[in-house]
Amino acid sequence: MITTNRFYKRIYLSVNGFLIATHFGPTVLVVTIAFLLSLTQYSIFDSAKIAAAILAGQCVVGWSNDLVDFPRDLASARMRKPLVAGAVSSGALKRAIFIALSLAVVLSFIGPLGRNGGALHCLGLLSATLYNFKLKETIFSALPYIISFGAAPWAIYLSADKNPSLWLVLAFMIFASAFHFLNVVKDLESDLQQGVLGLPQRLGRQKSIAAALVLILCGVTLLALKWRVLF
Repeated sequence: MITTNRFYKRIYLSVNGFLIATHFGPTVLVVTIAFLLSLTQYSIFDSAKIAAAILAGQCVVGWSNDLVDFPRDLASARMRKPLVAGAVSSGALKRAIFIALSLAVVLSFIGPLGRNGGALHCLGLLSATLYNFKLKETIFSALPYIISFGAAPWAIYLSADKNPSLWLVLAFMIFASAFHFLNVVKDLESDLQQGVLGLPQRLGRQKSIAAALVLILCGVTLLALKWRVLF
């Protein structure tokens, strides 16, 4: 019985570790937004297919982020990170990334997104992955957020033979940029100590928070003025 309990506990910790490594909160938010936006153009079933492709892509982004950041997370003793806590191994995460990437590409191109939408989704994945591997350490750290989230409405609308409104694309870019500034703030000091000099780190805590608030205000104002147009 003790051995069985240990086995199930190990499985639970591993599954939980994989979920946390996806950056679970942001992943749920992104997939939910993609699903709701898809509903404006597709049925619930087709929207769920698109959400599944987005989910697989978000797993790639989150898992690769944790894998690349592992040495820095370990040095800073960030025990909330599954790799640092030992809940997931690097080898297992690499295999999971390969599987998730394959699913993201396949689900994109054979699903409602089709060739054009699938290509744009892959562009978003490429941009986000470049952030993980290099751009997060440069002054251009916000650029992948702008590209990846700006591509999202284009992927959904273009696959339905439509063009998204400019205000909608701008809203995605604005909120994504705001999230970038806020997301970095919590680890800003340790990032600076480890030489991670993205745009928020260069601006500092107060300016980054101010920039995020201004962006959020702009995004909310834009949505308030244009929300009914979407539906």
